Parts: sequence; structure tokens; C-alpha cells
Amino acid sequence: MAEVHHFAYGWFNPVTAYLMAFIGSLLGLVCTSRARRASTAGRRARWLIIASLSIGGTGIWLMHFMAMIGFDVPASPVRYDPVVTFISLALAVATVGIGLFIAGQGPRSALRVVAGGGFTGLGVVAMHYTGMAAMRVAGDVSYDFGLVAASVLIAVVAATVALWFTVTVSGMRAITAAAAVMGVAVCGMHYTAMAAVRITLRTDGDGEVSGLSPFVLIVPIVLLSALCLIGVMFSALQAMTQEEFDGTGAARPGQHAANAALVIPGPRGTADAADPVNPPFSLARALADRNRAKVPR
Repeated sequence: MAEVHHFAYGWFNPVTAYLMAFIGSLLGLVCTSRARRASTAGRRARWLIIASLSIGGTGIWLMHFMAMIGFDVPASPVRYDPVVTFISLALAVATVGIGLFIAGQGPRSALRVVAGGGFTGLGVVAMHYTGMAAMRVAGDVSYDFGLVAASVLIAVVAATVALWFTVTVSGMRAITAAAAVMGVAVCGMHYTAMAAVRITLRTDGDGEVSGLSPFVLIVPIVLLSALCLIGVMFSALQAMTQEEFDGTGAARPGQHAANAALVIPGPRGTADAADPVNPPFSLARALADRNRAKVPR
């Protein structure tokens, strides 16, 4: 059995991997929380798609390959199949998206949280082992079944806990705690699954391995993930801005919808008429006051 190193570059890889998992999970869980407060099904779906890209793309996929940079087999080169590697990205986003749609749509219930956490956790597992299937070494890769089962349990339980925090507790502090739990889940699952790896080197052949070096592959991975993360953040900001404008232009109770667009916010930037000092200006109200003033007494 070949010797393997999981921390070839010391603390750098696990710390960087956890930061990726935490940032992706934080942004994704914030979007999931906003999805539950969305007023329409379309907006809810938009927030959940953004969340699945953030958690699946950055929190899971990028975290995995940041951690894999530190994986080394001294007796064999380590290479990756680029096609299978990017298939693992699509798998992560799709399965996490299913889990978030289950937990984030419809009335809140324990069954939805458990089912959504199960799909999200299995998305973490599916992404990891698909990414491992992309790995090429001069030997055969096998796994310890007990550690594989433990990695699946860690991913499912921790993902369920993170979603429970998100859908039952409000506030940034709770969501940050949930993202920290999710980051531990992803990293804990990864390194538990890596501890299950067993490599038996082949005695025949010249030791050459097909595929791309992780240092070559990390450049497009980081660029793609960075573009994805930036796109997710801009999409989230655009969605928030659109909701702010839609909320400002909405008709108040008792106000005709046709006059809603004629309301100009006062100095405090709100269309709420509860401010007695700086009430919002309404063109319809001003015309009515002017007509009343012209009526002879």
C-alpha cells in the first residue's frame, strides 16, 4: 500500500479550504434566508438558484480542490481528468439546488428541513467522490467502507443542522453560525473521506499518469470560481435592489394602485406616510387639496 500525504503544504490547504467552505456557505445561506421571505415564487426561485451556485460552486467544489492541492502520493504523480472534474461541479450545484428548493419552498416543516438537508449533504458526498473519480495515480484507488459511511453521515447531519438554523432562526448571527457549521461539515466530510483512501501501486508500467497536474488545473478552477462568486454577489445585489424598488413603489393599504407610482418619497427616502414631519409627496393628494381650495365658501 502506497504512502499518502494529506497536508503536503502544512496548514495552508486546510485553512484555505475552510475559508472557501465558510464564505460559500455564508452567502448561500443568506440567499436561502431571503428566499423564505420573498413575496413571489419567481423571486424565491431566483434566490435559491443563487444560493445553490454559491454553496455548490464555492462552498463545496472550490473547497474540495483547494484541499486536494495538499494531497500527495510520493511514489506516484497525481493527475486529474478535466472533464470528470467539471462534471463534479455540475453535480454539486444540481444536488445542493434540489436540497435548497425542498427546504426553501412551501410552508416550514421538519420534514422539509430533513429532506433538504439530506439532499444537500448527499450533494457534498456526490461531489467529493466524483472529484476523487477524476484523480489519476499510478495504481488502484480503494476506500475503507467504515470511513466512507462516517463521511456520509457527517455531511448529511451537519447540512441538515445548517438548514434548520437558516429556516427557523432569523438574524445574521444565526446565519453566520450556520455557515460555520456548514464549513465544518464540508471540511470534516472531506478529510474523513480522504482518510478512507487506500492506494495500491501497480508494478507494471513506466509510472506515467494521464491527466492534468493540480497546479495546472487550479488556475481555471480559481478563475471560474471567482467569476461565479462575483456573478453570484452581483446577482444578489441586483435582486435586493429590485426588491427595494418594488417595495417602495407598492401601493399602501387604502391607496389606489394607479396612484402608487405618483408617490414620491420624502427626505427620509421612504413612501411610508407614518412620518408626520416629512410626509411623502403625492401628486394626487396635492391636486385634490388645490381643487378644495378653489371651492367658494
